[in-house]
Amino acid sequence: MNSVIPYPIARQPWGMLIPLFALVGFGALVLYSAAGGSMQPFAASHLTRFSVFLFLAGFISIFPRALVRFLTYPAYVFVFILLVAVEIIGQVGGGSQRWLDLGFMVLQPSELMKPVIVVTLAHFYSSLPVGMITSWRALLIPGVLIALPVLFVLLQPDLGTSLAIVFGGAVVMLLAGLPLKWFIGAGLGGAALAPLIFYFGLQEYQQRRVLTMFDPEADPLGAGYHITQSKIAIGSGGIFGKGFNEGSQSHLQYLPEPHTDFVFATMAEEWGLIGGIFVIGVFTIILRWGLKVARESQDRFGSLLAAGMSATIFFYIAINLLMVMGFAPVVGIPLPFMSHGGSSMLTNMICIGALMMVNRWNQDAPRGGISSMS
Repeated sequence: MNSVIPYPIARQPWGMLIPLFALVGFGALVLYSAAGGSMQPFAASHLTRFSVFLFLAGFISIFPRALVRFLTYPAYVFVFILLVAVEIIGQVGGGSQRWLDLGFMVLQPSELMKPVIVVTLAHFYSSLPVGMITSWRALLIPGVLIALPVLFVLLQPDLGTSLAIVFGGAVVMLLAGLPLKWFIGAGLGGAALAPLIFYFGLQEYQQRRVLTMFDPEADPLGAGYHITQSKIAIGSGGIFGKGFNEGSQSHLQYLPEPHTDFVFATMAEEWGLIGGIFVIGVFTIILRWGLKVARESQDRFGSLLAAGMSATIFFYIAINLLMVMGFAPVVGIPLPFMSHGGSSMLTNMICIGALMMVNRWNQDAPRGGISSMS
């Protein structure tokens, strides 16, 4: 096989990449329909961004382990400075201040912090002696590393991205071996503080989103409009859907944000349950491959890094799907590889590139070693 196909091509994880290409292409079809049967403005830019960021992922995949370790902490500091800059000179849109206008592109630095916090904590725990994993240092320093960017992201305000950063960091901490009782205690403490956080920590529109999740029909033309229309679109698709470019909810503009947050509802209306099974099936393939990369890693850094990147992609998928079906508040989390949006595509392709990088480390590692995740 290698005598026919060059080794650099043959060694790529095609079992993950081919389904990913299919998903992105399917996403372009959905975005084509969301634009009323036009490649502009969504589908064309979606494919262009994916192509550009695929090269970025390929570039990341060739990084040696030593270089990644060397760049980890400077990358964290750099992205944190960008978050501070957002508060000073950030671009305002939709009542939020989340973006930096770089001229050639509009960047959302909080998106970059999702993969950066994973690699930062993976580096920290891989450098920490095993005997110190139950010490205060193992909890306090990572806690600060997570809390600092989360504080600035909450100021934007962006609750969804804040939760994503916390989730990715918490997964790395759990897999690093921190005592489970610490996480149970944190969960119980969070549950006890939930009423205070709801009434004093969330803004009024965020409170409405949470309440709407439990009873969207109470205000179907107001706070519950998004979820109500999303459920109608998904339910009306049935098993086989209404047909490509035949979705009434998006074409008649009943469904808000049919090309970003609610792209799954747009898809489900036209492609039905079959389309939904395809999308979830591809996500399952990608996530299973990511966890396989983590399990097969020959060192602690690689295993934590791969598991954390897989968890970051999983958070996007889970929250978006729960959101469009009414099981989670509307928090503005796009669906990976299908929603139109440059920042989310950048983040998820960085995660894919990091997974490809660890996979290459695994391929180059001497055989017969024992994975630190096993």
